[in-house]
Amino acid sequence: MPRAALLSIHARVEGTHPSSWEDPSLVQVWGPRFSTYVVPARDRALFTLGRLPDDAPGRQRAEEIAARLHAFLDGRRMGYGEAGDALGVNANLFRYAAPTGTVLIRWEGARQPVIWTVPRPDVDPLAARRELARRYLHVFGPTTPGAFATWAGLGPVEAGAAFDGLKRSLTHVRAPIGDAWILTRDEPLFRAPAGPAAAARLIPSGDAYYLLQGADRELLVPDAGRRRELWTSRVWPGAVLVGGEIVGTWRRAQAKLTITPWERLGRAKREAVEAEAEGLPLPGVDGRIVVRWEG
Repeated sequence: MPRAALLSIHARVEGTHPSSWEDPSLVQVWGPRFSTYVVPARDRALFTLGRLPDDAPGRQRAEEIAARLHAFLDGRRMGYGEAGDALGVNANLFRYAAPTGTVLIRWEGARQPVIWTVPRPDVDPLAARRELARRYLHVFGPTTPGAFATWAGLGPVEAGAAFDGLKRSLTHVRAPIGDAWILTRDEPLFRAPAGPAAAARLIPSGDAYYLLQGADRELLVPDAGRRRELWTSRVWPGAVLVGGEIVGTWRRAQAKLTITPWERLGRAKREAVEAEAEGLPLPGVDGRIVVRWEG
């Protein structure tokens, strides 16, 4: 989501400020499970057309809703609830048009999103899906077509076809969680020694670092009890990284940030986490971030 996307950027990019998520190089789209995602504007086709259904009824539904919305808005921007009322439909219906690549939104995490339409990307949907799979393999590999299907909100046949289209550029590997695939060009990265890790990072809920399912979660967090604390049945907490390892969770209420460590952290590590917290570029928060340690 937009505010979480800001903290994800901050964890990776120096100089991030409270309005970085509004940079024109980024756009918001409805993605898998109809959630709001902030993605690079130049990659809009991958995260929209790459998820366009292959089945005729699903594709027709998406195209018809997109065409109706485009004709109604006629270049205007409008609250999506207002647009739904005007067209006599539940506004949630517009989310099904997102995979056409013609619907953009702006949502600040509260109230309703504003919606408008844009020209369709000049990209073949199957080519977009293959490139989406390539990006997924680069970030999440070693991985499988099934894991890609879950992540992207695709059917298993669609995800499998995307991997088949990349077959010549993939290498089969045996990972701790079983047989999987990586991009052949990424093999040197897997064999290279790990670089220095940041002293501390506060990763927000839903960040790609732990947006995992099934056995992939076991690889990141071996302890089953800790997995339940990180991947809850409701809104996930953020993950606390120290030295490149998840050592706890965090939640925030305005300027108060609560950290629940999973292990005893020495003074230097706590100071690193507190320094990271105080540097978070939080919009609308005046004054110093207050850190409270729980447990």
